[in-house]
This record gives sequence, C-alpha cells and structure tokens, in this order.
Amino acid sequence: MAKPFQLPPTQVSLDAALTALAAAGEETRLRILALIAETELAVSELVAILGQSQPRVSRHLKLLVEAGLAQRHREGAWAFFLAAQSGPGAEIVHEIAARLDPRDPALAADRERLAEIRKARAEHAARYFATHAKSWDQLRKLHAPEADVERAVRAIAGAGQIQQLLDCGTGTGRMLELLSPLADRAIGVDLSPAMLSVARANLDRAGVRNAQLRQGDIYALPVERNSCDLTILHQVLHYLDDPARALREAARTLKPAGRLIVVDFAPHGEEYLREQHAHRRLGFSHEEIAGLLSDAGLDVIERRDLAPEKPSSGKLTVSIWLAQDRRLIADTAPQGATEFA
Repeated sequence: MAKPFQLPPTQVSLDAALTALAAAGEETRLRILALIAETELAVSELVAILGQSQPRVSRHLKLLVEAGLAQRHREGAWAFFLAAQSGPGAEIVHEIAARLDPRDPALAADRERLAEIRKARAEHAARYFATHAKSWDQLRKLHAPEADVERAVRAIAGAGQIQQLLDCGTGTGRMLELLSPLADRAIGVDLSPAMLSVARANLDRAGVRNAQLRQGDIYALPVERNSCDLTILHQVLHYLDDPARALREAARTLKPAGRLIVVDFAPHGEEYLREQHAHRRLGFSHEEIAGLLSDAGLDVIERRDLAPEKPSSGKLTVSIWLAQDRRLIADTAPQGATEFA
C-alpha cells in the first residue's frame, strides 16, 4: 500500500480556511476531492466516473483549484487534476479525504468506476505491450540515438562492482544486457509475460547468466527492502498512472546509500504518443523529478540531457537522473520480509 500523504502541521488563516471549506462543502466537489486524493485524473475520466457533463465537472474543478484544494497541469490537449500537494489547502483536503467513509454508497460507487478506469488504462497498456513486444527496441528510436543513451547510462552507473542490480519495467531486457557485467546478480521485473518472453530470449542470445526475470507489478516489486545497490527505471515513468508511487517503491529496494537511475523524456508536446503508444505523461521536468525523488528519500546527484542531433528532426530529448538514498550505510534497517510500498 502506498504511504499515506503526510504534511507537517501548518496554521491556516481564517480566510483560507473559509475558502477551502466552502469549496469542499458541496457533494460533487467532495466526491472529486476523494477521487483526486487517490490518483491524478483527467477531466474526461472524472466525467465518466461522476456521470456529469464536462462543463459542470470543469466548473467544479475550477473552484477547487482556486480554493487551493486541487492542482492542475496541462499536457497537450489533456488537463490532469490531483489533490493539492502543498500550500494551506493541502493539509485540509487530505484530512477531509482521509475521514470520508469509503462505505458511503456514493463514494463506493465512485471507487468502483475509478477501478474500471484504472483497469481500462492497464488493459490499454497491456494490449500495447503485447502488440509491440517484438518491436519495442525499434520504438525507442523516437528519441536521441539509443547508443548515446546507453553510453550515458553506463557512465552514470560507474565502474564499481554492484552486488544486486534491479531493472524495473525491464521490457526487452536491454538494460540488463548493458549493466549485468557490473553486477554479481541482476533482476528484471515486468508485468507483461510477452515482454518477459522477449527479454528472456534476448538475454539468452547475449549470454547473460547472472540475471533473472520476474513477473511483477512496478508498484509492488517482488524484491526485498534494502536489497539493491543500483535500481533503474528506463523509459518507464511516462506510462504510469502514479509515477510518484513507482519511485517510492523503487527507493524501497535500495540499500542505504544505494543509487537509482531514472531515464525518461524531457517535457514535449507530441500528443500522438498518448493515443498511439499509451503514454500517460508527455515527459518530466528536472524540477518535477527532483521533487518526486526527494519525497522518496533520495537526492539527485547527477543529471544529463541528451538532445537529438537535429532539433528539427522531431525526435525527443532524453533526460537521465542519478539519485542516491540519503541514509548512511550505518543506518541499515533489517531486511526482513518483503514489504511493498
């Protein structure tokens, strides 16, 4: 289960409290707050869950944003909403959401429809991966040259020996091929059996013998806490419904002072990737990733941008972040049983 949202207690002015409570004090807006406290949702998804018109839902969302209870970001033609993560209204909205009874008939029905939305997202991604498993590496040619990306990843990983390497969302297993020579043992996790079949064939062909593949959820990795020296998420986050949760789960696997490599696209406007290739996010800024990593207990210690050779080529810039667990090696917690974030 994801860690509950926590903010240090803050004092809120009377005006701010009245504005926030007035905005929350309406049935539809309260239902919206309960939903976006769980996950980021697009307007169209909220319309489907609530069974109300797009203009009406948009008006409610506008009021919640203005009251500081929700935050909005636009990606191309899509607008996404999430419960406020900072500011005076953040503590209020998460306190309200935490105290709502999930057994309430209206809220329970909303959660059922939210589950359907999430299932549809997962099925869409699964169909995509099943269809494109054999050509997955070819799709990576959308961005800066893959050889340049791989050289940068290898350089950032360093030359030191790694006891255990973890590749989250391993896909075709290419990162295992690239980095397994640095590791005593390596683990690749992917939800898709089709992708794991391709990865297994690729690793066999490459003669990789120190890697194992596991089917598993990126939000509940089948790997023990404090067990990995290096974990990598290579071109994974932009497919995910909840990147912050995935980063927290990846951080869970790290030993104290362990390192995490994140490879993904810089912000872009290629809207077709959403529909044609199941991208949930159109890239990430340095500031956003640094904030998410910090919330997961990691500090960014290096970052690189790999731009296409020709800016007019239509290819995308790839960003690479190296982060380190801020715990000292002496702070090691017991490994114990597997614990999922």
